[in-house]
Amino acid sequence: MTSRTAIREHALPDASEPHETAANAVLRPIVFGANDGLVSNLALVMGVAGANPQPGIIVLAGVAGLIAGAFSMAVGEFISVQSQRELLDYQVAFQHKQLREAADQERGILARIYRERGFSEAEAARFVDAVFEDPDNAVRMMIFEEVGLDERSIGSPMTAAIGSFLAFTVGAFVPLLPYLLWSGGTAFGLSLGLSLVALALLGLGIGRMTRRPLLYTAVRQLLLGGIAAAVTFAVGTFIGVQAG
Repeated sequence: MTSRTAIREHALPDASEPHETAANAVLRPIVFGANDGLVSNLALVMGVAGANPQPGIIVLAGVAGLIAGAFSMAVGEFISVQSQRELLDYQVAFQHKQLREAADQERGILARIYRERGFSEAEAARFVDAVFEDPDNAVRMMIFEEVGLDERSIGSPMTAAIGSFLAFTVGAFVPLLPYLLWSGGTAFGLSLGLSLVALALLGLGIGRMTRRPLLYTAVRQLLLGGIAAAVTFAVGTFIGVQAG
């Protein structure tokens, strides 16, 4: 393995393979939006079902939770991604200025970073020389190493917002759907069962994105979602008994 290859593997992801990073930037708000919608509305539906099992009341609460949560998720995701974009734009301008006015200082910073990772002074110097042959590449590397931002991991704010809105809506609709078609114990059982299946599937998706063991992430989602549903159902039942 050459020194340049070794340093690249410990530094910025290979620019020739940006597809996975870009895909994660799109998939992340979708997967986590669906998970938030599913868990929050499952807990809400179970809580209301425990307090008042009338289908109309449960549907009203579920729809309200879906709409409020979807808009909240979309706004939050838009602000989050837009803020990252604005920070990236600022850093690009700032690092270009640094490159013009203090190139030697920036070269020294990058070289020190790689020496601290265990590379020899000669290896770090050779890599820094290669990086600074292209000013745009130098700026990209400086931003990644000094600030921790990679432009390929930051998606479009509007795309992230729309994806989060739709994903939350789909996730939140899962525990609500049975109550639109059935009532009583059938609706309750189907709502809980479908939600648990969806939680497991989302857990698998999260595992693939985060490179964690799939069984672990699936079981974790099941446990967390199940606990949330059980707690809110118990609280709802207690409140319903007290109110009755």
